Amino acid sequence: KKGRGTLPSLRCPAQMISSSGIPSLSACICSSNGKGLDEKRKSCQAFLNSKQNNGVNWQKTLLLQQCPGCRKFIWDDGGVRMEKNRIQSLLFSSKRHSPMTVSTKTLKCEKQLLMTDVDEDTGKLKVIDVDPSLTAYEDHLQHRYHRYLKTKHAIEQYEGGLENFSLGYLKYGFNREDNCIVYREWAPAAQAAKLVGDFNGWNGWQHQMEKNQYGVWAIRIPDVNQRPAIPHLSRVKFQMQDGDGTWFDRIPAWIKWSTVNPGLFGASYDGIYWDPPALERYEFKHPRPPKPAAPRIYEAHVGMSSTEPRVASYIEFADNVLPRIKSNNYNTVQLMAVMEHSYYASFGYHVTNFFAVSSRSGTPEELKYLIDKAHSLGLRVLIDVVHSHASNNASDGLNGYDLGQSAEESYFHTGDRGYHKLWDSRLFNYGNWEVQRFLLSNLRWWLEEFQFDGFRFDGITSMLYRHHGLNMSFTGNYSEYFDVTTDVDALVYLMLANDLIHSFYPDATVIAEDVSGMPTLGRPVEEGGIGFDYRLAMAIPDKWIQYLKHRSEEDWSMEEITYTLTNRRYTEKCISYAESHDQSLVGDKTFAFLLMDKEMYSNMSTFLPASPVIERGISLHKMIHFLTMALGGEGYLNFMGNEFGHPEWIDFPREGNGWSYEKCRRQWDLVGTDHLQYKFMNNFDKAMNELDEKFHLLASSRQLVSSVCEEDKVIVFERGDLVFVFNFHPVNTYSGYKVGCDLPGKYRVTLDSDSLEYGGQGRHWSFNRVHICSLELMGVCSCPGLGRTGA
Repeated sequence: KKGRGTLPSLRCPAQMISSSGIPSLSACICSSNGKGLDEKRKSCQAFLNSKQNNGVNWQKTLLLQQCPGCRKFIWDDGGVRMEKNRIQSLLFSSKRHSPMTVSTKTLKCEKQLLMTDVDEDTGKLKVIDVDPSLTAYEDHLQHRYHRYLKTKHAIEQYEGGLENFSLGYLKYGFNREDNCIVYREWAPAAQAAKLVGDFNGWNGWQHQMEKNQYGVWAIRIPDVNQRPAIPHLSRVKFQMQDGDGTWFDRIPAWIKWSTVNPGLFGASYDGIYWDPPALERYEFKHPRPPKPAAPRIYEAHVGMSSTEPRVASYIEFADNVLPRIKSNNYNTVQLMAVMEHSYYASFGYHVTNFFAVSSRSGTPEELKYLIDKAHSLGLRVLIDVVHSHASNNASDGLNGYDLGQSAEESYFHTGDRGYHKLWDSRLFNYGNWEVQRFLLSNLRWWLEEFQFDGFRFDGITSMLYRHHGLNMSFTGNYSEYFDVTTDVDALVYLMLANDLIHSFYPDATVIAEDVSGMPTLGRPVEEGGIGFDYRLAMAIPDKWIQYLKHRSEEDWSMEEITYTLTNRRYTEKCISYAESHDQSLVGDKTFAFLLMDKEMYSNMSTFLPASPVIERGISLHKMIHFLTMALGGEGYLNFMGNEFGHPEWIDFPREGNGWSYEKCRRQWDLVGTDHLQYKFMNNFDKAMNELDEKFHLLASSRQLVSSVCEEDKVIVFERGDLVFVFNFHPVNTYSGYKVGCDLPGKYRVTLDSDSLEYGGQGRHWSFNRVHICSLELMGVCSCPGLGRTGA
């Protein structure tokens, strides 16, 4: 029912009654009709007593749930089958109970679990202390937090904790056990299954698999002549039969590598049995770098990092691109498109094989070399992880395991809830036990096997809400975040994921890509938050694009720009960026190309007279990125090539462009040519990062906007120990411009965008000049004269 944006159970009486007379939803007979809390508790308890006195056998047929309104419990006969299946699957892996005891003993354990965990009085969540405006939605926050505690307790009870639960890759997929290859696959909808591949001539009749009562198929293949029966690099597939007797070949869900025949157009991928000899396994030589006070992130795509129109390799990226990143004073690399995706033009976001590295760029061992090389340079490495959806490709991906079964026996929801109409992809059932095992183990795999230093979670707005953010315009009203459209299952998964990541590797950096601005996303799980370290400030590039495309410089609003850059939640850190890969995709342009367009083809030479378009474009390019970095967040991100003003746009090879790689590469030769002006933007990018390295401005909580002047087009603010002055006026140059400073003292210029080394005109005073801010001047600081459009 419609209400004030909190859980529907706060508003509804026990009107949903099953045939047994028991509420079929987690709704209590209490309602928000004005009755006092004590009266609500009495009525709820009376209801429970009446059911127990009527001889209901709760141990066998009912589950205990908590009413978010009165904090008491009600019995719920809906979902018993689902919970029972979850616990059966869970018990299979722990082998702590026999299947014969599940129907009664397991449900009794679940009842005890809820009593000991959910009934515990946690008091007010700390996220409400941080933001008292959340008080009106405390019931919703408590509900999701209790769901998280309940799930975590269940994992501890039956799996030995998140750490053991997240080691699913040591049980599922291919593993070595007692001189055998053991292969396991969760496919409850399959009626029969075989393992086929090069090793048996693709004839699986001698390698039929057995299915247990939990939907897990397994086979043990003994070694032959003291060697594995399946050689390293052999092609393998899981062959399963549906209810109609039709057989399907599928890539194993937990496969570590998959490849496609490059000479066969439209060919399906093959799973590759990956078990290299000891001498071929890469051994990490360098420790992970310490976590920086603030991340300066270089977003990169390995495949498109070559100057040539082709797919680049992990080795090439490590040897040729990583030194560039280090030279520009970044401290973190964010790698896109690492998880295998059969469609290259998806930019890596339609994942088909979640545990496999993209074979286009090399092998798992070569990716490890890249990460180790980055660590040797002091660079941390994040991976773009896509758990918000999966590719709709049934031949190559996880979707192939969906045979029309129920959501309880599938990785995905059924019907509309399991399909993203805009992305044409499948949506996970995050409440499913085996889905949780799969996804949490996936995170652990990338952290442990490849030594990644953290994650950027892609597209989580789709996870947070059942409407997936489609046709939604978020205004910041809290009721938009805490109502019946919130997907609590997905929230609980994200809380478990962040709990696992920070427990396993406390120095990990975890970033959320969310366009909605959900409160508590960036607060710790133990406070009742979702647990991310940072969120992407996605409104900033949208504002810059709006200005560059639709407004002349005279109409730029300094107040609107400042508001956009500072509009972020207190105590929830943001990664600011002016442009990422999204802003450069085909149909759009890089910021440099939006500013200078076709003149970049003919007027970038330093041997030619200065072009007004190029001069203006370089100046604004530097200022937009610098202002975004200095005022927009607690971390900064730049996409590969934009640091030097890469021209044009990104377009992956596809049918529409004749499968061309021309726009799917990076033209490093432009910045490497000394007589071209790209070097000026690159020099300034390097100086921006060096400034943060020296003064730690991004990590500073001291941020004060002291002047925003629409007439002068000037923005003045302080961050840490620095004073920033930006002049966006397209015509006026100010000399002796005075601004107020919070602290009296002597100030020197540390960075000037108008310096000759950054492509400016060198109109400002020397860096050695001292500017005085004294009490006698009432806090007014004499700052260097501002050149035309400069910072």
